[in-house]
Amino acid sequence: MSRETILILVFIAATLIGYKLINSVPSLLHTPLMSGMNALSGVTVLGCMAAMGFALSPASRVLGIISIVCATVNVVAGFSVTDRMLNMFRGSKKEDEEP
Repeated sequence: MSRETILILVFIAATLIGYKLINSVPSLLHTPLMSGMNALSGVTVLGCMAAMGFALSPASRVLGIISIVCATVNVVAGFSVTDRMLNMFRGSKKEDEEP
């Protein structure tokens, strides 16, 4: 099996797993867009790491590192925004302490 075939199979597997994860995230926890992007970006990080493992040239490795960094930034930012959004619905501590 050639390296190109393996890379295509990794891409297809990452796409299918990402689709499955997006559909299994309950919409009560996050907005559908944010939860979908967080799941897809997590799978993208794994796909980038697997694809970079097969990189032969230095240029391919540099592009792989750039893709991993971009996907990781997307995951961290997505969870940060989701956390801030959920904090808006929790209310302040003063409201919870009053009888």
